[in-house]
Amino acid sequence: MKLYLDPGHGGTDNGASGNGLYEKNVNLAIALRIRDTLLNNYDNVEVRMSRTTDTTKSLQQRTNEANAWGADYFLSIHCNAFNGSAQGYEDYIHSNLADSSLTAQYQDILHTEITRVNQLTNRGQKKANFHVLRESNMPALLTENGFIDNSHDANLMKQASWLQAVAEGHVNGLATAFNLPPKQAESEILYKVIAGSFRARENAEERAAYLSNRGIDSFIGTVTVNGVLWYRVQAGAFSTRDNAEERLVAVRNAGITDAYIIEEQTITRAPVSSRN
Repeated sequence: MKLYLDPGHGGTDNGASGNGLYEKNVNLAIALRIRDTLLNNYDNVEVRMSRTTDTTKSLQQRTNEANAWGADYFLSIHCNAFNGSAQGYEDYIHSNLADSSLTAQYQDILHTEITRVNQLTNRGQKKANFHVLRESNMPALLTENGFIDNSHDANLMKQASWLQAVAEGHVNGLATAFNLPPKQAESEILYKVIAGSFRARENAEERAAYLSNRGIDSFIGTVTVNGVLWYRVQAGAFSTRDNAEERLVAVRNAGITDAYIIEEQTITRAPVSSRN
């Protein structure tokens, strides 16, 4: 799936403002989190953004880029403003589209996922003749993530945790709508050289000092076996067995003849989801 992600406004166009905030900055903060969360946690997705910094870009440039790229979905991120008392979240598809259209079906999914986590009043799903909805050749959605001139909504916009939650709501909707496969957890084998295990920490410290005096770095960790705590002296951890074997030889040559290698599998990255 090719997503064209559009943080509204930017550069000389601040968008709405209120409570010490500019819309352009809130839009970009949410959009960057959408991009990173999506790419970090899902496969079969590409993201192109209309802007990644505070730059000026016309509406025509945005839709032209999305159309030329052949995006599968256009997602425009915005905040609202009115009179200071209005608040909440709403989203838009183009006014000419039927409720049964594919774009409307995508709107249903994203609206559900976003409102599940955004802590905002739900103002509903709407339609409008906005440029980015009208001129994009692919299904498009514009989200209005709170009212920047409302103190309640603006206070949320100032929180990094809220920005991330809103981003994850968008991502959860995209993943569901486009059936994106989650990345699989990645792991690797570490080969650890163990230079002794002791019930008493003093004995482990003595072993570590002995190795240090012979130019071999080590540290003391703990492991529980059958409910018993052991202090384990580790003299290195390596991603290849050959390097571990080389260290093992050095440790044994230093007089620790009962040293050995253990293999442990570690998770190097696992997908993250905000769904409950």
